[in-house]
Amino acid sequence: MKLVVSLVAALATTSAFASTPATGPASKGDPKAAESIVNQVCAACHAVDGNSAAAANPKLAGLNAEYINKQLTEFKSGARKNAIMSGMVANLTPQDMLNLAAYFSAQQPKPGTSKDQSLALLGQKIYRGGVQGAGVPACASCHGPQGKGIPTQFPRLAGQHGDYIYTQLNSFRVGARANDGAKMMRTIATKMTDADMKAVSAYIQGLR
Repeated sequence: MKLVVSLVAALATTSAFASTPATGPASKGDPKAAESIVNQVCAACHAVDGNSAAAANPKLAGLNAEYINKQLTEFKSGARKNAIMSGMVANLTPQDMLNLAAYFSAQQPKPGTSKDQSLALLGQKIYRGGVQGAGVPACASCHGPQGKGIPTQFPRLAGQHGDYIYTQLNSFRVGARANDGAKMMRTIATKMTDADMKAVSAYIQGLR
């Protein structure tokens, strides 16, 4: 669930990163038309193919187009706050954002690898079964067993940088991120311990 520079998700919304279309169907975006913006603005942080190498910058490849469009739109409106991203989207038009969403959603996501296998095993239990007694539901119930998400509702998580996931979960927990619609992610995050967040983030990074 701060892209220190993210052009979107800035790595999510009714769920740890859930969303609904913001300015119309992202299917109307033109990936080809987004290429110049990708090369001039997005690639430095997210890579041309959306598979960022920096753990602080979310991978955009393969994310739901609707989710990407929603995040870009909310960075511009201020509903999602990030000093770097607000500057990046300042001159983007609604069509530019649809085009970028279509472009990155069409890129092939590269799998990640968990750095700490023992921690990832703990995270697997949370991802699949939640935290018993704490009211934390299984991440898989919204984002799918393989972390592929549900288009238009819940974004893809599989292979996302663990550091980015942890940062977003913590941001939901402290209220620094509040664009989760019905407050689902903020409610869930406040019930998670720091250890829970680190564990599930480690698991998500290697999920494929």
